[in-house]
Amino acid sequence: MQDWLGIVEAARVAGWIVYPLTLLALIALFIILDRLYVFWRFAQVPGIASYGGDVSALLATLPPQHALRRLLTPLVGQFAKPVWWIEERASAVALDVQRDMSRGLWVLETIVTAAPLVGLLGTIVGMMHAFRLIGGNGLVNPTGVTGGVAQALVATALGLVIALVALFAFNYFARRIDRLVEELEAFASAWLADVRLARERTSVRDGAAGTVGTAT
Repeated sequence: MQDWLGIVEAARVAGWIVYPLTLLALIALFIILDRLYVFWRFAQVPGIASYGGDVSALLATLPPQHALRRLLTPLVGQFAKPVWWIEERASAVALDVQRDMSRGLWVLETIVTAAPLVGLLGTIVGMMHAFRLIGGNGLVNPTGVTGGVAQALVATALGLVIALVALFAFNYFARRIDRLVEELEAFASAWLADVRLARERTSVRDGAAGTVGTAT
C-alpha cells in the first residue's frame, strides 16, 4: 500500500507533465499487449518435422490469420505454375505478413525517444519554477524550491522508465519478427522442395510411360 501511495505522490509532485507521460505509457502498454497476443496466437510456426508432406491438413489446423496459413494458402493450389513464380509470390506474401506483424512498432520506437524528451521538458519546467523562487535577496521560498527540484527529478525518472520498457519491448518484437521470417522461409523452402520432387517424379513417370508407348 505504501508503494502505491508513493507512486501517486510522485505523480502528484511531477505536476502537469505526468499527463503526457501517462498517455505515452498507456499507448506503449496497449501496443505491447496487442503484439504479445498477436505473436502468441498467429506466429507460432509448427516445426518442419510436423509437416509430414500434407500441407493442406496442417494449414486447416491453424487460425485464418496465422502467418504460415496466410503465406501458403494462396500457393497450395498453384502447382501448375513455374517454381520461380511460386517463390516470388511467397516472397511478396511474406513481406505482407512481416508488415502486418510489425504494425504499431514504429509508435513504440517513437515512444522510446519521446518519453525521455517529455521528461526532460518537465525537468526544465521544474527547474525554472525553482529558480523563479530565488529572489534578489536570496532564497525566498525554500519549500517551493525543493518542490520544483523534485518535480524535475520525478519527470525525468518517469520518462526514462517508460522509455526503457518501450525499448526492451521494441527490441523483443523486432527479434521475434526476424525469427518468424526465418521460420516461414524454412517452412516454405521445405514445401517447395516437395513440390520440385513431385514434379520430377511426374516427369520421370511420364517419360517412362512415353518410352514404353514408343517401344510398343
